[in-house]
Amino acid sequence: MRRQDIKRRPLSDTVLSNLEPEPKLYREQDGNNLYFKVKPDGKKAWELRYKRADGKWSWLGLGIYPSVSGSRARELAEKYRKQISDGHDPVAKKNQLKADLKNVAESSFKMLALDWFEGRKDRWGESYQKRVMGAFELHVFPVMGKRDFREITPLEWFRFFQKMQKKGILDQTENVRRSCRGVYNLAKVTGRVTSNPVDGLEEELYKHTSENYPHVPPADLPELVYKIKEMSEERFSPEIRYGLSILMQLAVRPTELREAPWSEFDLKKALWEIPAERNKSGRALLVPLSKEVMADLLELRKISGGYQLLFPGRHDQSKPLSNMAFNMALRRLGYEGRQVGHGFRHVMSTCLNENDFNKQHVEAQLNHFEKGVAGNYNKAIYIKQRTKMMQWYSQHLHQLADGYRLTCNQ
Repeated sequence: MRRQDIKRRPLSDTVLSNLEPEPKLYREQDGNNLYFKVKPDGKKAWELRYKRADGKWSWLGLGIYPSVSGSRARELAEKYRKQISDGHDPVAKKNQLKADLKNVAESSFKMLALDWFEGRKDRWGESYQKRVMGAFELHVFPVMGKRDFREITPLEWFRFFQKMQKKGILDQTENVRRSCRGVYNLAKVTGRVTSNPVDGLEEELYKHTSENYPHVPPADLPELVYKIKEMSEERFSPEIRYGLSILMQLAVRPTELREAPWSEFDLKKALWEIPAERNKSGRALLVPLSKEVMADLLELRKISGGYQLLFPGRHDQSKPLSNMAFNMALRRLGYEGRQVGHGFRHVMSTCLNENDFNKQHVEAQLNHFEKGVAGNYNKAIYIKQRTKMMQWYSQHLHQLADGYRLTCNQ
C-alpha cells in the first residue's frame, strides 16, 4: 500500500502492515504528534515528536512494529505526553539511565577483573590462563561479579574467602585471594580506588590453618610409605600412584604438583621450577628431584607425556585432575582424617629437623621465608644443600617402606 492511499487516521492495522517502503525514510502521522516511521529496507517503528524545555523539537522512539502495535504505541504516547507536560524530558531521562547502566557495568568487579586478566594473560601459559579465569567464573563472579568493586568492603571479602576455606579448598582459596588482590592493585594504581580491600586478609585467613593439616606421626610413617609404594593397579590408576609418591617425597603443595605442566621440568638437570604465579608465596621455587622422584616422573611421562599437564583431567585433558584426587586415594588407603596431601609437608619438616638438617635449608625447601628478605629471595637458594637433603629424604622413605615390608613378612 502506498502512503498516498491512506484515507483516515489513526492508522488502521491494515495500513500499518501494508505500507510499502520508499527510496527514502518517511513518517506518517498517526495523530497528536505520534508518527509511524517506514525505512527503505521495510523496517517500521513508532516515534513521538515533542517539544523540549528549551523549545526545540525532538523525537522519542516508542518501539519497533509489529512488536509494538498501533494501540500500544498510542498508550505509550499518552503516558509520555503526561510526563512532558509535568516538565520531564523522556529522552534525557532515557539517556541518563543508559549512562547509569554503563557506569554500573564498567564499575563491576567482573569488568575490573577482566581488565586485569587481559593485561597479564600474555605472560602466562594457556593452561594457567584457564585456571585463573576458571576460578573467577566458578567462585568469584557468581557472588561478586556484578557488585561495584568500589563498594565491596574488606569484611565482605574476608567472609567470602572464609566460605571458600570451609569447603576444604585451601590452596584454591589462596590462589583466588592472590588474584583478587592483584585486581585491586590495578584499580589502585589507575586511580579507581585509594585502598585495596583484600590487603592483609591472608594473615587472618591462614593464621589458624597454615600447615595445620592431618598427618601421621613418625611411628606410622613406614606403613604409609609402604602402602603408597604398593598401591594396586586394580584399585588405583598409575598416575595417582606416581602422583602420591612424588607428592610424599617432594612435599610441595598439592595444587603445585596437580596443576604442573611438563614444561616446568628439566629432567636432564633433575630440577623443577615452580613459577611465582603458581606459588602460594608468590615467589618462584627451584625444586631438586631425587633419583627416586625422577624414576616416578619417567614412568608418569609414559602415561601423560603427550599432554601439557602431568595430571590431565579425565574428561578434559586441558584441565588438571580434580583437587580431591590425592586425598580420595589416601582415604581409600585407610587414612581418612589421618593424612592429606598437604600434610606431607609437615611430615617432611618433622623428619628432616629431627635428623639434624639445617633449619634454613628445610624452610627454603618448603618455600617459607622470613618477612623482610622477600625482595632478595632467590628461587635457587641453598640448591646444592637441598639437593643432597632431598636425596637423603627419598632414600629414607624407601628404607622405611622396606623395613615395614620385612616386618610384615616375619
